[in-house]
Amino acid sequence: VQLQASGGGLVQAGGSLRLSCAASGFTFRTYTMGWFRQAPGKEREFVAYISYIPSNTYYTDSVKGRFTVSRDNAKNTVYLQMNSLKPEDTAAYYCAASTLDRAYYMGQYNYWGQGTQVTVSS
Repeated sequence: VQLQASGGGLVQAGGSLRLSCAASGFTFRTYTMGWFRQAPGKEREFVAYISYIPSNTYYTDSVKGRFTVSRDNAKNTVYLQMNSLKPEDTAAYYCAASTLDRAYYMGQYNYWGQGTQVTVSS
């Protein structure tokens, strides 16, 4: 099983980034895919998920209206479009896969990728 996150970088406040996470080694279309983030000195926190159930997504309050999670089952890839970025969005972003139809907590995820760093300058 592999989850390969990419797309991070340095961006000014108000800018946008799109993260990608390419999956392999499991049946991607049957897994809920989540994004988490971890800022220096802080615990890893939930950002968003997209279920294997069509049109089922969920976001933490701090990113609602700014971030959009999507998936392409043909490409085994999940995306996180991040707009109107703020300095407080600075963190390492991780993708993860869960067998549950909705998953909000780290312990509900079976597989994890490595992080991709997002840095938002003010």
